[in-house]
Amino acid sequence: MRYYQLYGDGRPRLAVETSETVYDLTTTNSRLRTFEDLLSAVSIVDCPIDAVAEQLLDDAAEIEIHPTENEALAAPVSSGEIWAAGVTYRISEEARQTESSMPDMYIDVYESDRPEIFFKATPSRTVGPAEQVGIRADSDWDVPEPELGVVLSGDEIIGYTVGNDMSSRSIEGSNPLYLPQAKVYDRCCAVGPCVRSASSIEDPHDLEIWMTISRNQEVLYNETTSTSKMVRSVDELVDYYTKHNIVSNVSVLLTGTSLVPDDGFTLHEGDLVEMGIEGIGTLSNTVVEV
Repeated sequence: MRYYQLYGDGRPRLAVETSETVYDLTTTNSRLRTFEDLLSAVSIVDCPIDAVAEQLLDDAAEIEIHPTENEALAAPVSSGEIWAAGVTYRISEEARQTESSMPDMYIDVYESDRPEIFFKATPSRTVGPAEQVGIRADSDWDVPEPELGVVLSGDEIIGYTVGNDMSSRSIEGSNPLYLPQAKVYDRCCAVGPCVRSASSIEDPHDLEIWMTISRNQEVLYNETTSTSKMVRSVDELVDYYTKHNIVSNVSVLLTGTSLVPDDGFTLHEGDLVEMGIEGIGTLSNTVVEV
């Protein structure tokens, strides 16, 4: 199942998509408005999330998801922290060597037992589908990074989403200690368009990922890859993120990227970034300078 967060008339609503149709779960209970609300119900009845949603379908109104001026898709997870893993694909390791004044450190991380795990965003820094992602005004080399996002309840994997780990390559490249500034800022992350339940994804390590970047309706970048190229497993990354850490009730862990535009490319304000993952959906955002 796919879970969507709708927002209109000033109040959120929770929708679920099955193989047949889309249902408004909020019509079954006015207190069931967010994905987090559904997780609270799951924790009480101690059942899988899809099983709880399934029990509500008979009483839920059928709807169609067509975002309009009065109603929009929001980030499917609205609370908790977002963290990210780096150097989990060979091309990512190569790209960060290229940009860095200390390239050997990325080889060490790529080959090390311990992965790179870093804090990425709070809800206030995160946007959803069709919202604007940010590029820093003090950076002259900025790129989007499409990543498989693991949605967690505590240390339990409950679903997957699409994540955009916006990055200032010029700031990080000048000194690795500037990583927080290169990664954490206003509108630095986007997630969506939904959460796909973990039980409905057969293998998270065999999913196609794609990204297209357009400027003035001209396609500047269009590439495809697969999560099968990731050198770390989802379970390994989750283990390092949750071990010895205080983990939010709901959080997202981005798992790294293997789609990196050429070194001569940088995002401009107004660009359209579209990225998708097989079985989950497509996340679209325009770019604004912050």
